[in-house]
Amino acid sequence: MTDLVLVLGDQLTRSINSLRDADPRTTEVIMAECASETGYVRHHRQKIALIFSAMRHFAEALRAEGFTVHYQSFDAPAARESFSEVIEHHLAQTNFTRLVVTEPGEWRLLSEMRSWPDRFMIPVEIREDDRFLCSHSVFETWAEGRKSLRMEYFYREMRRRTGLLMDGDKPAGGRWNYDAENRKPAGSDLFMPRRFQVETDPITQEVLHLVEREFADGLGDLETFAWPVTREQALAALEDFITHRLPLFGDYQDAMVSGEAFLYHSLISSALNIGLLEPLEVCQAAEQAWHAGHAPLNAVEGFIRQIIGWREYVRGIYWREGADYVHRNALAADRPLPAFYWTGETDMACLRAAIGQTLHYGYAHHIQRLMVTGTFAMLAGIDPHAVHEWYLGVYVDAFEWVEAPNTIGMSQFADGGLLASKPYAASGAYIDRMSNYCADCRYSVKDKLGPDACPFNALYWDFLARNEDTLRGNPRLGPVYRNWDRMDEARQSALRDKARDTLDNL
Repeated sequence: MTDLVLVLGDQLTRSINSLRDADPRTTEVIMAECASETGYVRHHRQKIALIFSAMRHFAEALRAEGFTVHYQSFDAPAARESFSEVIEHHLAQTNFTRLVVTEPGEWRLLSEMRSWPDRFMIPVEIREDDRFLCSHSVFETWAEGRKSLRMEYFYREMRRRTGLLMDGDKPAGGRWNYDAENRKPAGSDLFMPRRFQVETDPITQEVLHLVEREFADGLGDLETFAWPVTREQALAALEDFITHRLPLFGDYQDAMVSGEAFLYHSLISSALNIGLLEPLEVCQAAEQAWHAGHAPLNAVEGFIRQIIGWREYVRGIYWREGADYVHRNALAADRPLPAFYWTGETDMACLRAAIGQTLHYGYAHHIQRLMVTGTFAMLAGIDPHAVHEWYLGVYVDAFEWVEAPNTIGMSQFADGGLLASKPYAASGAYIDRMSNYCADCRYSVKDKLGPDACPFNALYWDFLARNEDTLRGNPRLGPVYRNWDRMDEARQSALRDKARDTLDNL
């Protein structure tokens, strides 16, 4: 009696549910680099390289433990394009008692897996992915009967459940949230720590050559690849963050600086999302830094909130809302994604910086994603599904369970306010306050009208005007609409005409 266990590219941990109790004597493992997984959106080449390299390292670790691992490389002769085809071909060669998988992070793949019992005519066991700190059932229980599903209240419940940063039944320091202390702009004279980088071993070098060859016209640069691809490298990256960047992470987590892609951010989200790190161990490492006096509470709380609060919360939203969530479009936005999202070639300095570093590294931090690329797309009325597919493809840490709610709900307000209490709409003033991008921009952030005016400014008011029927009743937007109402009709028309010119030229 032998089980066949399928391991996906974001399930690279021995403690994954499908492998936790597996015995090498009675279990064989199958892993595959499939064309269907590299092509369903336009993926950054560093994302492909990251997952392929991490998969190959994990396969070697399983073999060292005694497992038989059947591995299909992307460029193998007669390589099968999908997981279904890979498994079907393998089952035709060998008899197995059952197929065991851990649920994937996308409705797309879960639907495919649910077809397998009838297709393969053997038992298929789909186990829950319990690497997360909040199970599907726990999230459902928390969400049931609530009028609004706000992250802050979920986060407090997760603090109580995990005991992180708790003083008995009270939050450490007397406050649940120190976000108000975490919004400092970074000055140009601030010391910037170096990015943690790993050496590319022969396995990674082979993968980089493969991606360069097979995806020669693909998206993004490869020469800056330095992401952790093993458990050991990921632990080293975590230690580097705790030592060198966590103490100032809180203060400057929202800051944006030209030429500084990483600042004080952890750069471990990709390792966390593919299974090389576990959420609780990451949070406990940060908490210990606070107890040791190495990092202040505002930094540690802000970091832990991103993991046990936001990360767990958006996963709960994704699975609760169903497969159609990614197609929601509450504001009826329908413009195509501008071409400069794929090239970074725009006169707007903030977008040029955020998109440029995205193409260069496969990375941008959360404020660049939310308040630069995301805000512009929302103000311009870009189709939210196109925005979703862009984010899903261009970032090395993007998997649909985490990316889709951040895009559809938080960034584009396309779920109508299920996730966010208001649209994250902003004029150029916000970007000017939190960055130094505007200083070198061809446009003037102070101007609202005229050929040199920052495009964000008129687009901001046009967004509010064209979505007035939907948004005016939002209590958090009341003061903004009162400002709009105080403008005379000529001013309103001029702003809308300016916005129309900008949109016509996209």
